[in-house]
Amino acid sequence: MILGGCKEAAEEGKDCPPAARGLSGYCVPRYVSLKSAKVSARKGPGADYPALWIYQAAGLPVQVVAETEDWRRICDPYGGAVWVKRTMVGVRRTVQALGPGPTPVLEAPNAGARVRGLFEARALAVLDRCQDGWCAVAVGGVRGWVAANRVWGAAPAAQCR
Repeated sequence: MILGGCKEAAEEGKDCPPAARGLSGYCVPRYVSLKSAKVSARKGPGADYPALWIYQAAGLPVQVVAETEDWRRICDPYGGAVWVKRTMVGVRRTVQALGPGPTPVLEAPNAGARVRGLFEARALAVLDRCQDGWCAVAVGGVRGWVAANRVWGAAPAAQCR
């Protein structure tokens, strides 16, 4: 998937333009997800900075907007912008339903397609790819398409600074 001039998947992230690469060699911004059910959100890039809160949501989609060798500044679906340890984010792409109400998971990438299931607000889904305003997802054993504007984790622009 191409977003913001960079191939978004971390496995392909080194293919982005040199000016868009972070210290890791991957695109910045880029989407990743939290690997652990407990991730400390810090005010700055280091363990000596105070923890502002603890994420308790493994798989939560976040966007890396800056990085140091060991730390990533991330944006979350709720508007938070914090630093987390590099080892706490993984390459698995996920998205979160925005709401209000459930988002239909469709059989094909068009508004008239048959509904295969419903993706509840704030629920997480594994993201396969996005194209032409639609994202292929897997959620609760159902695979299908959702409108890209109904999920957080697919917008090409940086979600915070």
